[in-house]
Amino acid sequence: MNKKFGINIVSSYVPRRCGIATFSNDLAVSMKELGSGENHVSITALNDVPEGYKYAHEVNFEIYDKSFKDFKEAANYLNLSDSNVINIQHEYGIFGGEAGSNILYMIDRLNKPVVTTLHTVLEKPSKEEAKILKEIGDRSSYIVVQSQRSFDMIINDGTIPAQKVRYIPHGAHDVPFLDPAFYKDKFKLSGKKVILTFGLLSPGKGFEDAIKALKFVVEKYKDVMLIILGATHPNVKKEFGESYRNSLENLVKTSGLENNVMFINRFVETNELLEYILMSDIYVSPYKNKEQAVSGTLTYALACGKAIVSTPYWYADEILQNEKGVLVPFSNPELMGSAVTELLLDENQRNRYRKKAYDAGRELIWSNVAKLYTEVFHKAAEEFKTTKSFPAISSLNNILPSLPDVNLTHLKNMTDSTGIFQHATYSIPNPRHGYCTDDNARALLVSVMHKSHFADSSIDKYINGYLQFVYYSFNEEKRLFRNFMSYERKWLEDVGSEDCNGRVLFVLGYIINNIKSHSVLGLSKNLFDNSIKNMTRFNSPRAVAYTILGCISYIDKFSGAIEIKKILSELTKRLYEFYVNTKSEDWLWFEESLTYANARLPQALIMSGKSLNNQEYVSAGVESLEWLYNVLHDKDKKYLSLIGNKDWFVKGGTKSKYDQQPVEIPGLIDACYEAFLVTNDDKWISRIGTAFSWFLGNNDRQEPMIDFSSGGCYDGLTSTKVNDNQGAESALSWLMSLYKMIEIDQKLQLNNNAGTEKIFKEYLSSVA
Repeated sequence: MNKKFGINIVSSYVPRRCGIATFSNDLAVSMKELGSGENHVSITALNDVPEGYKYAHEVNFEIYDKSFKDFKEAANYLNLSDSNVINIQHEYGIFGGEAGSNILYMIDRLNKPVVTTLHTVLEKPSKEEAKILKEIGDRSSYIVVQSQRSFDMIINDGTIPAQKVRYIPHGAHDVPFLDPAFYKDKFKLSGKKVILTFGLLSPGKGFEDAIKALKFVVEKYKDVMLIILGATHPNVKKEFGESYRNSLENLVKTSGLENNVMFINRFVETNELLEYILMSDIYVSPYKNKEQAVSGTLTYALACGKAIVSTPYWYADEILQNEKGVLVPFSNPELMGSAVTELLLDENQRNRYRKKAYDAGRELIWSNVAKLYTEVFHKAAEEFKTTKSFPAISSLNNILPSLPDVNLTHLKNMTDSTGIFQHATYSIPNPRHGYCTDDNARALLVSVMHKSHFADSSIDKYINGYLQFVYYSFNEEKRLFRNFMSYERKWLEDVGSEDCNGRVLFVLGYIINNIKSHSVLGLSKNLFDNSIKNMTRFNSPRAVAYTILGCISYIDKFSGAIEIKKILSELTKRLYEFYVNTKSEDWLWFEESLTYANARLPQALIMSGKSLNNQEYVSAGVESLEWLYNVLHDKDKKYLSLIGNKDWFVKGGTKSKYDQQPVEIPGLIDACYEAFLVTNDDKWISRIGTAFSWFLGNNDRQEPMIDFSSGGCYDGLTSTKVNDNQGAESALSWLMSLYKMIEIDQKLQLNNNAGTEKIFKEYLSSVA
């Protein structure tokens, strides 16, 4: 008995409500039904929620799209599987990471032939999208596109060799050529002409134009029903609720079309969808964007033999040529209405379009498409076996340190209805020391970082809670922030330190630049705007540095903020003067001592110098960071020995070795990454790995600083042991560092810089 040919499809998959999930299911079923069942098809399913879905037996591995660790494990799993070829169903939005970059973690580790199906082909991809497409093209044996235009665009672009590209059309179901009246009784629409449009509701699909067009139709043909079939897109619903659907419903009412429009507000399975299509007299596809490489629903409508009216997006313009449908201009309801009316009034013409569409659709039925895919899969497998060399794994992330999973248990345990507690005894919150704005601002930063990386809505209540604390800390009379609060919710001061206020502004700037919530953005900007001017008189170098970092984030979001740019320029000049007025041949620093969170100072100078296009500032920042790193780095033992808070490090004295605190690390990681961006010198990435490894035990006591069971971080490294307490500052410093490492890991995976075999060499040798 011959062994079956193994195919694994990496894709979103049913019951997930996604067009690509439906496509992959149809392709899998069709390939399994070919011939005498010579194909064994399995699925690696992409989840957009951590809990996943209730999949059928063919799904044998699941990937959470926000977890690059899952992608790495999937590669290992597939390499050990019986699959002969891996088929990746690619769309930028389903793989997580920037522009779907998480797919690179898997594709770079696969040692089996890969065939990638492109569901989106862009005329002008972003820089990140172009990099991802090139990486996928290099690693794939073949690239499948689903339209002739997509084929031509890929070939003309030249990024992917022409011999790798194959055109296989989108599949469609083989249905009989039925009179629409056959199904109308079932839907209680007998005697009416039915216009159907289908898809997950979201702006850009043009549903409002279909409604506006109907107004022109009913002027000449009243006995008509427009069916808008489909649930609201899950991402749209998550962020905007049903506001788009409500706008469509309001448009129907204001247009007086209540008796002519029916909304079917749910996701329908394929069999039911086909019945709706077969029941309709005219199918309308009113997309507003021309850059639509393929449309499954338009393919289905064509294969069902429908009279089609569509806007001329790329796929429609190609597939409806030679009178297989009617094309009307984008966003022109009147012409769309005229085209629909003409087809309704002229049955002979409508049937001519139907017959041409149906005949053309016979080439697209799934059995034919499955044969074409199987041929490409076999060819890829055969050539892979005989190929002596394959594109080398180029991703630098193969030598990145393994990052532990994010664990927010301790963060959540340290938080009550007021905010995050300042201290803990062991891992238990200590209410005697109350709360502080410093830590609640840090917790706010960490929560937004978590939201940005994982799109986890469960963190929203913590974002709101920590922001509420910061908001309450604002002294409206002084226009500055308080810091310390007792357990009884009584403020212990009118105004916090300069460093505290600068840190709050730093966090608010980050929130402004990274949050999508209108309410959180609005309040954060309000607090920033109302406090920034009072911070311009600060003289603490750290407060100035934190304020600079906040301003840079603010300007990244609002590039025309002239007043903030002016403040940024003034504060950067002040920080630079701190440096040049204090430094000497053996002391390249901003003040006469090194204390805590030191790296925020050179980080601010580097980033502001880049923002202000001032190379002098950038050079000074890199120079001071280089000196700081050398102060911290034990060159013989290849780890960081941080400055202890017992006596710090005063110019002319000796560096205090204990107690070392975690707060130094996140700023150092941030600063080293900024130095890497301006110098493109890989040594800074290696130094990031060394800094992060301090948490993991690469330190003076060779003991991990992380309590992996709680997700907390020990408060310090003493001369005799690790401090067993897990206060907020320590835990938040760990989480800030971990999220930044995740971000850097993803950026480096995407950027794929030259010379990356050196990256993290120092880190690896230090822990070998």
